[in-house]
Amino acid sequence: MFGNKKSSTGLTFVAQGTKLSGESHFAGEALIGGEVYGKVSSTGKITIEVDGYVDGEVNCEELKVSGNFKGKLKCKKLNITSTGTVEGEIACESMEIFEGGQFIGMRVREDIALLNTISLGEDSHTEPKADIQGELQAN
Repeated sequence: MFGNKKSSTGLTFVAQGTKLSGESHFAGEALIGGEVYGKVSSTGKITIEVDGYVDGEVNCEELKVSGNFKGKLKCKKLNITSTGTVEGEIACESMEIFEGGQFIGMRVREDIALLNTISLGEDSHTEPKADIQGELQAN
């Protein structure tokens, strides 16, 4: 009807006073006014309202935060409004923070973050290779 509509899925609304915990997947857009704990994924946009709170791991196309987010986030676009607070480890292509919005944490490139989670295996107790060894000298 409006031309560029990506999908015909509806809007999921988590109302104020509602608490969800565990693993959640939203097929389209989600509007969170309550509290959500755990792993959350969406093929669309997630909006955390002023009274909304999300604590956990979020993977989505776009996240707009007017409330509070704490945890790990992977998205293409992050938007922190003037009332929003984001705390944690963020991997995103684009980030926008409006005056009054807060970002507490670290923004990482996804490929570097993935390297830190790979185990070294049995030979992890060996000495570092010569090209990365160095000495610290105090003056």
